[in-house]
Amino acid sequence: MDTKEFIARRVAKELKDGDVVNLGIGLPTLVANYVPENVHITLQAEHGILGAGPAAKPGEEDEEICNAGGFPITVLPGACFFDSATSFGIIRGGHVDVTILGALQVDEKGNIANWMVPGKRVPGMGGAMDLVVGAKEVIVAMEHAVKGSPKIMKTCGYPLTAVGVVKKIITEMGVMDITKDGIVLTEIAPGYTVEDVQAVTDAKLSIANPLTVMDTDF
Repeated sequence: MDTKEFIARRVAKELKDGDVVNLGIGLPTLVANYVPENVHITLQAEHGILGAGPAAKPGEEDEEICNAGGFPITVLPGACFFDSATSFGIIRGGHVDVTILGALQVDEKGNIANWMVPGKRVPGMGGAMDLVVGAKEVIVAMEHAVKGSPKIMKTCGYPLTAVGVVKKIITEMGVMDITKDGIVLTEIAPGYTVEDVQAVTDAKLSIANPLTVMDTDF
């Protein structure tokens, strides 16, 4: 199992029956492929789909059905399509239960930076600015560090997308809750120690008692 698949499988275990879920582009879109069979959710895509399904299998792609990142997906029976105004009305109206997003940085206060690296040209913030304040719960799914540099910070150094919105971070090294007292490591991936995780985390981690091992089996 590669790193991104491992993260996506663990994130999928956070989803509950009846949830309306939005998946950000990149790694989060993989979550749709690993939703447990006994959990029934409704996937909302910000460009105008309610009832999106997993990625399309090779040879079965429909060029008119894709996720927000432009990759071919499936839709489930009963799915509907609508314009962006309606889609963002759903998001801004508080009808999305969970949004799962990638990030460049997250800090111990739940601030998220996921749209701009200073000095690099970017097209804009996109729908993230609406999702992080419109969804009832924000989960960040990302690789723990980039080339050894921490992405979980004491204070974000990149321009923020939103302030104080992230409640949970899931990486290939562990699961972390963001609380009023900082970041708590609640689960650790097999093969890692607490010291390993802290070494590539800028923020000081508190350790849950008990600290459990991450499990991606359903």
